[in-house]
Amino acid sequence: MRKLWASAYKEYLLLIKDFGGLVVLFIMPLVLIITITIIQDSTFKTISDTTIPILIVDNDHGTVAQTIQDGLANSNTFQIIVKENETIARDLVFSGKYQLAIIIPEDLSSDLEKKVNQNVEGIIAQFGLEDEDKSKKTTIPKKEVKLYFDPATQVSFKSSVKNGIDKMISKIETQSIYKAFQKQISDDPSEAIFETESFISFKEILPIVDDEEIKPNSVQHNVPAWTLFAIFFIIVPLSINIVKEKSQGTFVRLRTNPVSYATVLGGKTLIYLCVCIIQFILMLAVGVYLFPIMGLPTLDVSGRLPLLFLVAIFSGLAAIGLGLLLGTIAKTQEQSAPFGATFVVILAALGGVWVPVFIMPKFMQTLSNISPMNWGLNAFYDVFLRNTGLLEILPEISLLFLFFIITTLIAIVYNEKKNAV
Repeated sequence: MRKLWASAYKEYLLLIKDFGGLVVLFIMPLVLIITITIIQDSTFKTISDTTIPILIVDNDHGTVAQTIQDGLANSNTFQIIVKENETIARDLVFSGKYQLAIIIPEDLSSDLEKKVNQNVEGIIAQFGLEDEDKSKKTTIPKKEVKLYFDPATQVSFKSSVKNGIDKMISKIETQSIYKAFQKQISDDPSEAIFETESFISFKEILPIVDDEEIKPNSVQHNVPAWTLFAIFFIIVPLSINIVKEKSQGTFVRLRTNPVSYATVLGGKTLIYLCVCIIQFILMLAVGVYLFPIMGLPTLDVSGRLPLLFLVAIFSGLAAIGLGLLLGTIAKTQEQSAPFGATFVVILAALGGVWVPVFIMPKFMQTLSNISPMNWGLNAFYDVFLRNTGLLEILPEISLLFLFFIITTLIAIVYNEKKNAV
């Protein structure tokens, strides 16, 4: 035990002498989490908090065009800017000055009314309620609402806008059909024969804890995700530390003493696990105290701290195990540093830190199951967002601990075989 503490003290002295390394370990993750949370906060706010300016060219000047404009304006998502010319609107969008331009065709309202009346008269004629002459059809050309998107616009935004406009137009067509039937059946336009309000509605049911609904926000998503990223990023300085000791002859001197390689790695594990815990505490402090001052949601950790620290500890062990293995196998710092940084980014991408796992291709979703960052992130989300207990996160923390044991054992065995005489 004395040798283990001596090894840990050596790592402590090396760590505190490296000011640049301390900045990377503690300051950079805080800057990262603050920046990412501020950027992503708007995606978790209600749509009334932000508006997107869009262009509309109204060639119809009728009720349908007005209904579309009113619907977009009332959504509190868009700021409507009317342009007179389609060419100007198109050029503005394609140059990136606006995200979207909507071109409403000529005679949309009048032709829709004619088409609906024609269909209604044809149906009524089939029942013998109207003369056949009135039901004769005339060709009415189909109308097309044009949408111009900035080429850099994300596909999800395009799909959302298309679905929203399609829903509005479908509702307009349905109401027009009801009105046309009412005109044919009743002479009193004020008489309500049909109910035009939507019969089916949708309601999101949120989890409830202590009679309060749990609403996810940007802080609850970003703090665990980027805390995990920061924890795993310690494999870079840890692996460099091991490679540096090998290149400077420190390990050669240690081999002349009765100190096993496992003891050396144990000292590194203790110190860097403390680093992980300090990183985690700093991240929580930012979420609880700094974010509210910046106008961001407060990170709610009430009643969750024991489980959160448990997940952080086992995530730290998994990251340390990977760092020990990389440092043992790598021969130079030029090998360990870029590979470690790139590998952390790959694990983050697979683990769902960058993009949610459920929107990945099936193959990548399967591959994400072997990422230790995915295990840690799921455990954090279970505690933060799903309000689960120890039993529910036990599979994830068990995988993290098993990953640490396996990588550390591989590092020890590899070192022993490499140094075997």
